[in-house]
Amino acid sequence: MKNKNVTFLTQAAMIAAIYVVLTYVFAPFSFGEIQIRISEALTILPLFTPAAVPGLFIGCLIGNILGGAILPDIVFGSMATLIGALLTYSLREKKPIFGPIPPIAANTVIVPFVLRFGYGVNLPIPFMMLTVGIGEVISCGILGMILYTALSRYHRLIFKEAV
Repeated sequence: MKNKNVTFLTQAAMIAAIYVVLTYVFAPFSFGEIQIRISEALTILPLFTPAAVPGLFIGCLIGNILGGAILPDIVFGSMATLIGALLTYSLREKKPIFGPIPPIAANTVIVPFVLRFGYGVNLPIPFMMLTVGIGEVISCGILGMILYTALSRYHRLIFKEAV
């Protein structure tokens, strides 16, 4: 029991750390009305381990703080990632191929409102949904599925049971 808790916490912490590093390293692309957040490719990880859910949430929270985001972005942007991660986790056994859809949808709906009302970006919300959605399709859909394919073969070695 204790070993599983350590494994869970270690996996969550590693995922959070990788998310933060990717967000920070690719900061010029990670923020704004046109964004491709490379770290969002990690939103596929709840298909492999439940530890990815808190790991992604904490990673996004810290990444937004270090990236200089304002409070509404820190709160609602991180919530979008949490919602996406929880819904992706729920697909792990039935429809893993649809794993990228929840984070794409959550961010496409939530982030444009943060941009408009938090940052005062004066672009139409449907246009920002399009731009954020395209960035999410690239990061979660394309890069996330590449990551999924790469990890599918070895996930039992990488993600030991953490429940």
